[in-house]
Amino acid sequence: MSSAVSAPELDGRQRRHLRALGHHKKAIVQVGDQGLSPGLVQAVDLALTTHELVKVKVGGDAPVPPAELGPELARETRSALAQVIGRTLLLYRPHPQKPRIVLPKKGAVVGGGHDDEPAEDEELEE
Repeated sequence: MSSAVSAPELDGRQRRHLRALGHHKKAIVQVGDQGLSPGLVQAVDLALTTHELVKVKVGGDAPVPPAELGPELARETRSALAQVIGRTLLLYRPHPQKPRIVLPKKGAVVGGGHDDEPAEDEELEE
């Protein structure tokens, strides 16, 4: 693990994009009764380098709840915590040389709003 890479900062649109990509993924790493151990950090770090987006399943015997474990694991692996839902964490870290996941630009607005609403410059037909 190199300490030169910093954790990515994500806005809401980027988190939403990652949640959509991660929806059908299966958990690659599982957290057991040892909790946040060096072995867990190493396994998640390797999975992030390989996959960029990783689901982590927190077992019922883990000593720390997922809501507390998620931010700590993200910090230790220099990744972004995209989601905590139930006992599942979704972590993201782009590959340092060849990122495969393309995130929406921060603050970018895609489209002009809802399809059923006219844009501000359009007039309503009656």
